[in-house]
Amino acid sequence: MLKIGDTINLEPIYNPSGEKYKCRLVERIDNKLYIDYPINEETGKTVYLLNGTQLKAFFIENNTSVYFFDTTVLGRVKQSIPMIVISYPEDESLFRIQRRQYVRVETPVDVAIESIQNEFNPFVSITHDISAGGASLILPTKVDVEPGTVIKTLFVLPSLSEDNQYITLNSKVIRKVEGKKGERNKISTQFIDTTENEQQLLIRFCFERQLEMKKRGIQN
Repeated sequence: MLKIGDTINLEPIYNPSGEKYKCRLVERIDNKLYIDYPINEETGKTVYLLNGTQLKAFFIENNTSVYFFDTTVLGRVKQSIPMIVISYPEDESLFRIQRRQYVRVETPVDVAIESIQNEFNPFVSITHDISAGGASLILPTKVDVEPGTVIKTLFVLPSLSEDNQYITLNSKVIRKVEGKKGERNKISTQFIDTTENEQQLLIRFCFERQLEMKKRGIQN
């Protein structure tokens, strides 16, 4: 579970500007977490959180599971390093998603596709499904992309709580799936050299989509 030194990702509950913070766990006492001062992921600057600020938090355990929880800023502590104290629910109350559960989320996402080696003209399409590791893309009529091709993919990720997020990734085409009964062809892609921030953005998007589908009674 959550250990000293682990990275915790934070977002304000009310977050119109889409701010995202990162911090590390310094100490844990009962249901209180002592964290170093968070850093704004975009600006790289220290964030000063007021007492009572409500946040969404998540952390990754052993690169296999993602745990989510809601938290509130309780105060500050000055020891060898300045720390912020935030609330923490019981371990049993955390919302857990195993990586196998978000490997694939069937949802349409707008995507612009370019060939790095100029093997075809740029085109726009939508995803059939997307995950933290890759996506299945629907090919327009008369467009063909062969397995092994490395492409540039710009995804427009809609968010439930903020403006759209844009992420550009290099992707390798793993296989092509022929459409049946009038369906269009698809290509399965694997993301290449994603950074930790990019992967966290994809994880967050898949998580939000899973929650939305669960609320609507849709099984993925």
